[in-house]
Amino acid sequence: MKHHANPYTILCLVLFFGIAPLPAIGTEIEQFEGLIEPYEFVNIGTPVEGLVEKVYVERSAQVQKGEPLVHLESSVESAVVQRSHAMAEVEGEIKLQKEKLAFARRMHKRVEELFNSEAISAEKKDQAATEVKLARASLQKAKENRMLAKLDFERSRAILDRRTIKSPISGIVVERFVSPGEFVDNQPLLKIAQMDPLRIEVILPVEMFRDIKTGMKADIRPENQTDGNYSATVTIVDRIIDPASGTFGVRLELPNPDYKLPGGLKCTVQFLEDLKGISEEKTSGQQRDNDTVADYNHKLTSTH
Repeated sequence: MKHHANPYTILCLVLFFGIAPLPAIGTEIEQFEGLIEPYEFVNIGTPVEGLVEKVYVERSAQVQKGEPLVHLESSVESAVVQRSHAMAEVEGEIKLQKEKLAFARRMHKRVEELFNSEAISAEKKDQAATEVKLARASLQKAKENRMLAKLDFERSRAILDRRTIKSPISGIVVERFVSPGEFVDNQPLLKIAQMDPLRIEVILPVEMFRDIKTGMKADIRPENQTDGNYSATVTIVDRIIDPASGTFGVRLELPNPDYKLPGGLKCTVQFLEDLKGISEEKTSGQQRDNDTVADYNHKLTSTH
């Protein structure tokens, strides 16, 4: 008479050999909760103090990198630019020195002819040659002065440009802190959120630490969105584990070129392609454990 293995005995063997039950084949890959946020927030400041003359944007306005946001009163700076520009374009001094040099050369040529005919002394010849050198030096100085005037013009224009505050990023105006007529120094003027790409922060259990790599893809399903899933890429994997909760943080980037998605949404994150192998490995491990229990049961029934 054959004796069947006691279920209690099989359970003890399972616990002894470390055979733990795993999800059945075909179990859906786990989803995790995440938060969609703007990629970064920037408080726009000013490099100079002054009186706000005009604010070009309002809250929720979409701005592009380099777009003017705020203009400070700049009448003095504009006048300096006009003057320096005029100085840089003036050519009268250079023309005058060119004429003097041409005259000095003609005089030097005549003096040489007279000197060769022994009509004048060598001292007159040296004096004429010196006049040529002095005229040439004066022309060179006039050219250098014009170059310095152009540099002054560029400097004054740069000072004027600093009176117009431009956006360092493309994004959405979150908050406006100033209005025309206010004096500003080191306080923020506007707050802008970069909306492309968006970033997604998700907390994962420590068991997945070695499985999550930068560059991995994940499907993102924002809350209250019915237009399907979005694809995001892992960009940061925290290297510090939180000992209290046994978790670590992961950041993903989600392209948002048309600003279709807003920031602040909750979402679900599902690592599909890259974690498929992990799921299959667990499934195959489960199958091996099931085969081990089946083999042991078979041996027990055979020996009895």
